[in-house]
Amino acid sequence: MGSGGRSSAPKQRNSGEDVVWKKRVPHEKPPFSLSKVKKAIPPHCFERSVVRSFSYVFYDLTIASCLLYVALNYFSTLPHNLSLLAWPLYWILQGSVLTGVWVIAHECGHHAFSDYQWLDDTVGLLLHSFLLVPYFSWKYSHRRHHSNTGSLERDEVFVPKTKSRVGWHSKYLNNPAGRVLTLAITLTLGWPLYLAFNVSGRSYERFACHYDPYGPIYSDRERLQIYVSDVGVLAVCYGLYKLVLAKGFLWVVCVYGVPLMVVNALLVLITFLQHTHPAVPHYDSTEWDWLRGALATVDRDYGILNKVLHNITDTHVAHHLFSTMPHYHAMEATNAIKPILGDYYHFDGTPIYKAMWREARECMYVETDEKSKNSGVYWYNNKLD
Repeated sequence: MGSGGRSSAPKQRNSGEDVVWKKRVPHEKPPFSLSKVKKAIPPHCFERSVVRSFSYVFYDLTIASCLLYVALNYFSTLPHNLSLLAWPLYWILQGSVLTGVWVIAHECGHHAFSDYQWLDDTVGLLLHSFLLVPYFSWKYSHRRHHSNTGSLERDEVFVPKTKSRVGWHSKYLNNPAGRVLTLAITLTLGWPLYLAFNVSGRSYERFACHYDPYGPIYSDRERLQIYVSDVGVLAVCYGLYKLVLAKGFLWVVCVYGVPLMVVNALLVLITFLQHTHPAVPHYDSTEWDWLRGALATVDRDYGILNKVLHNITDTHVAHHLFSTMPHYHAMEATNAIKPILGDYYHFDGTPIYKAMWREARECMYVETDEKSKNSGVYWYNNKLD
């Protein structure tokens, strides 16, 4: 990108790439309204089809069943060395497919699966419980995330710290070894820690837990459904316990446990990269509004996984603007709104492994720009004194 002598070319190319990913998206109030954006989308994109939605459920579950059948009936016949390769392949494939199932349950939580709330909640409860997710508990906290995206005070997930709140240990983790450790813990334990202890979530006056019906996350009218979520997770846990007695602990770990860990890792990675980027702002209460918060998200390219994950990865901006839109219309809607959003639409095609490392390195805390007049607009930084 640029001319000059041979010795300087690589440096100029890297500098150009830095400009691309560091170029901040606009943070001023956009010159368009949500209704104008919606008018750009073909009306059929907002139509939900029970038949089409269920087709994705059956498709994913069929593939998951076939993978399970192959693993249980053929892996034992393989030579030992091939078996050692086959199981990790199964874990990755099965975990990816089951993440697609997770995404469909996520659609149910947004009432994007069908026109019938009872059907959405029934399907979502069954699918999420199978993956040890408390469906209603997550549904309500996730709804508040969508209502408060980009708000430093009220957002629910991956809420960045300001520099003054960065822990003493952060300076010891601000190096390659520390980032490897941080990413390893985040991808393996991040999801269960969030559900059980609200790690990376917003601050509450008292202990917050997704399994606690009387926790501060939920209102009085939601508490009964939190109990239902807990019963769903406990029922699956009991089923797994019976499987352990019948098949053995290692069998359950290989068939179900490791793929579930892949699901959890993908879920955390996807969410992290959707809401963490050096070019995307966060706002305090003096600047935040819903539309700017919804636009402070990032679409990413996961290659073939985009389709496996029902495009939750590369249509996230449209999803935050219109969360009841079914996933099978989201790509068409994304293409329709890009001309309206202009620079307010943010897509980063950086390979995911590079983006994960870069964001872990660059996005340690948020702070305002000293020279900016917008004291309520915060940007990521990584410089620790």
